[in-house]
Amino acid sequence: MRISIFGLGYVGAVTAGCLSRQGHSIVGVDVQPQKVSDFNQGISPIVEPGLDTLLKDAQARNLLRATESCDDAVSATDASILCVGTPSTPSGALDLNFVRGALKQIGSALRTRTKNHVLIVRSTMLPGSTGSLVGELLADLEANGSLKTYYYPEFLREGTAVADFENPSLAVVGTRDGSRPAGDQISALFGEKTAVVNWPTAELVKYACNAFHATKIAFANEIGRLGKELEIDAPAVMALLCQDRKLNLSPYYLRPGNPYGGSCLPKDVRALMHFGRQRGLQLPLIDNLLPSNERHLQSLLSLVTAAGQQEVVILGLSFKSDTDDLRESAMVEVAQTLLGRGYKLRIYDPQLNLARLVGRNKRVIDEKMPHLASLLHGDLAAAIGEQGTVVVAQKCTSIAELAKCVNRRHQVLDVNGWPELRALPAPYEGFCW
Repeated sequence: MRISIFGLGYVGAVTAGCLSRQGHSIVGVDVQPQKVSDFNQGISPIVEPGLDTLLKDAQARNLLRATESCDDAVSATDASILCVGTPSTPSGALDLNFVRGALKQIGSALRTRTKNHVLIVRSTMLPGSTGSLVGELLADLEANGSLKTYYYPEFLREGTAVADFENPSLAVVGTRDGSRPAGDQISALFGEKTAVVNWPTAELVKYACNAFHATKIAFANEIGRLGKELEIDAPAVMALLCQDRKLNLSPYYLRPGNPYGGSCLPKDVRALMHFGRQRGLQLPLIDNLLPSNERHLQSLLSLVTAAGQQEVVILGLSFKSDTDDLRESAMVEVAQTLLGRGYKLRIYDPQLNLARLVGRNKRVIDEKMPHLASLLHGDLAAAIGEQGTVVVAQKCTSIAELAKCVNRRHQVLDVNGWPELRALPAPYEGFCW
């Protein structure tokens, strides 16, 4: 393909070099004359291992040139890849001025020609940005079919960017409606294994990845500071943590839904916070785990009350499925709060046998919900009743059984991430989706 690349920084320069190695003809575009001059000589404008060789080879094969003219680049190519910067404003907001300026120029260049063109945006942008900018600047070209826009976030690390391009850790492309890209050349450009989603999803996954990376670094550093204070080998602790690929380095826990609870997580996070403070250490990430969980719980309560029904059914009271542990269960807090606000509450949890509750588990109910026996129903139909908000915290029954009980006067609030609930006759809402 003939491809123009706007912005010859880290992402643009690496993209140009790697695509030229695949045989694509590249026209680089940048507002800085020095970058354009260097590119035309096959010189990398950045320091990145392996990139100089790629650009020299591309220039020698006549597959690479650069220009300051958007009109020149667009007229000479079939697709444009936007890699311009999205810096922060002084307030911390995202600055899209470079993106907006480039899109205006691309749109103007396309309107003077009768040709179809593909636009691939790689610049990191917040969810909704692609749709907003296309609507503002390129709507007419999209509407008449002369322009097709994709959002294709990059996952390149400085210092290993060439290797990351060739073997990406993640590949995602966003289309307007989430449908697969049309055309063999475009599909080949993204790769067969690339996940296809809509624009906002592709935009958010980039931020989710970077926020997760930042979280991991901050967490490791806080454990490091704590370890140093205690004269414990923190790198050894983290190396051992990373050996657990069932829970620690895995998809486990990385699913939006219930606030965390149970006998371990709240207690141990609380103890670690207290211990750090005793030692005079500031551990902001760890210190904010419990407040974040509490904020999540309040969001859940807001959704329940916003449903506007005075009857509420909770499916699953314990802190997670297949246990009767009620200690620090989010659903116990939900139930207690709703009872205090005068809601009519019914609970279904086949794992609970009040006669078998002992110790701290029993004290939780004695203190928070002494009348649990009158709220707990062993029969699903009796628990569901004829109306109300059904808060599904666990998969403690089947969709088939629920279908026998749920009607249009119910509202289903899915806290667990159970998409089959959408098939029930009641209105459906997901907690975090």
